[in-house]
Amino acid sequence: MKVLVSDSLSEEGVAKLEEHFDVEISTGLSEDELVEKIGDFDALVIRSGTQVTARVIEAADKLKIVGRAGVGVDNIDIPAATEKGIIVVNAPEGNMLSAAEHTIAMMLSMARNIPQATASLKAGKWERKKFLGVEVNGKTLGVIGLGRIGAEVAKRAQGLEMNILAYDPFVNEDRAKELGVELTSVRDIAKRADFITVHTPLTKETRNILDTEEFDLMKPNARVINCARGGIINEDALGEALKNDKIAGAAIDVFTNEPPVNCSFVGLDNVVVTPHLGASTEEAQVNVAVSVAEEVISVLNGGPARSTINIPSIKPEIMSTIYPYLELAET
Repeated sequence: MKVLVSDSLSEEGVAKLEEHFDVEISTGLSEDELVEKIGDFDALVIRSGTQVTARVIEAADKLKIVGRAGVGVDNIDIPAATEKGIIVVNAPEGNMLSAAEHTIAMMLSMARNIPQATASLKAGKWERKKFLGVEVNGKTLGVIGLGRIGAEVAKRAQGLEMNILAYDPFVNEDRAKELGVELTSVRDIAKRADFITVHTPLTKETRNILDTEEFDLMKPNARVINCARGGIINEDALGEALKNDKIAGAAIDVFTNEPPVNCSFVGLDNVVVTPHLGASTEEAQVNVAVSVAEEVISVLNGGPARSTINIPSIKPEIMSTIYPYLELAET
């Protein structure tokens, strides 16, 4: 069987795939090039750079699985893959600690103006008064999205003695109590939080979850962080809020278009930006690559997938038990 790796993948992940399959690495493919090539492959392994469009899936006559070495799958046409019976998997645990740590790093960098002060000192200046910061101790952090990464961020913020508000429609009060957070609405977070961080996937429900209306509710000393996906925060609304001093700052790692073009806030003094580095640690890159390689190996060898996005995974021993009932239902 043949596996196409169309984005950079750690050597450990590639080596694991090569133990079982014929692996081709072709990065930087255009949609047309991928459409022309994909028909020969049983599996496709990607990161965030490859767009797996409906056209690509339509041309994928042999494809059985798309493996996303990372978390977000908004670069994959999930309905098209599902309709064609192609399993889509990701690696939700592989980079969660790196993403959580980067979120905390961005929050602290923003609170203490570290990038701006670094640039100033390297330019030969000594501007201590200009870069007056704020403490995070005792402040309120609003976490929008309390999944794996959001929960890890909340834990680390509690270690900094912050109070945690959270919004997640899929989290119940028992889980919130376990994490030591107060569940509330997005609007309430906007009103009360000193720092707000988003950790949701990018879906039609979460796109622009922080928009002009939410920024209008925020305190003038509020600061926002996005290390999740571009588009969760309305970038135009964020730019206006920053320029008009409606909020105090932003720390942004992800953008609607990457790299960002004509982004309204990237050059502002009260903004900290990084080029999508949330998962860019040595450990995370190995973890997600090995995880998705193991998923691909399992599926192509007739086994189950653990982290499916579109098709529920059923272990063989469970399937053997329920299969007679499935046959009965079909009749």
